[in-house]
Amino acid sequence: MLKKITRRAILALPLAVAIGSTGLGNAYAADIDSIHFLIPGGAGGGWDGTARGTGEALTNAGIVTNATFENMSGGGGGKAIGYLIENAESNHGTLMVNSTPIVIRSLTGRFPQSFRDLTMVAGTIGDYAAFVVGKDSAINSFSDLIAAFDTDPASVAIGGGSVPGGMDHLVAALAMEAAGKDPTKVKYIPYDAGGKAMAGLLSGEISALSTGFSEAVEMAKAGEVKIIGTTSAERVAAYADAPTLKEQGVDAEFVNWRGFFAAPDLPADKRDMYIAALGKMYDTPEWEEVRARNGWVNIYNPGDEFTAFLEKQEEVISGLMKKLGFL
Repeated sequence: MLKKITRRAILALPLAVAIGSTGLGNAYAADIDSIHFLIPGGAGGGWDGTARGTGEALTNAGIVTNATFENMSGGGGGKAIGYLIENAESNHGTLMVNSTPIVIRSLTGRFPQSFRDLTMVAGTIGDYAAFVVGKDSAINSFSDLIAAFDTDPASVAIGGGSVPGGMDHLVAALAMEAAGKDPTKVKYIPYDAGGKAMAGLLSGEISALSTGFSEAVEMAKAGEVKIIGTTSAERVAAYADAPTLKEQGVDAEFVNWRGFFAAPDLPADKRDMYIAALGKMYDTPEWEEVRARNGWVNIYNPGDEFTAFLEKQEEVISGLMKKLGFL
């Protein structure tokens, strides 16, 4: 039986989007010779980790024989989406990873396509957001970050691996608003994917980093950075030393879904094969090892349910972005 979450808060500040249950089960064969994973950003980011972790689990579990990976940065993810659409027929063996930014960037017009132009395969995981500072930073909590912001907002640069008005920016603004601050005054510095954003933090270009929890957890464990707040309701078992925003008096929760898309006009039987392979993966110890290591939440949202979920999230995010002045 598949492990899945039937109702999970995906965006809760102040609204929530619910995940539906699936009835597909293991109705289709899930043995695949190869999958090519297209990653719309650089190495070291959340998309990169999700694609490579999924490929690792699928191949180690014997569900997929071979997995290959290709990083295609550019346009905040738009380059990879355009490539998949323009070369649809030759990319029927490709799965592109994406997440909440595919909704945000379509709303802001940063690229002309949307999730509706692709074949919806499945949402697979959730990753909490985290606020991170360098190991030697004088900032030791989110309260310290707020205090520095109160003293001089322009001196507190918060970076992220997404474009202005993108997800990392939106999370920072939402957290600041929840702390009673003016979110439009947040000084946001964009980088191309999480790896470069982390490099910006370590070099001192920014005061703090808004990123995915999974992108920061290993460096935090190694003592290279400090996680000063997460957007989870409770501390995440993968790194329980990281405090939540809620326990610091900031009522902000957020979890970013990640999932997989295929080229338009993908044959239905091939889509079903991908859906079944990802569904089967959840029951394997190989997947649990990858999931636990990254602190991900299991979310299985296949096919048409994935489409319905994104349509709802689009509605919620649009309202929030208008409220915050991003639209």
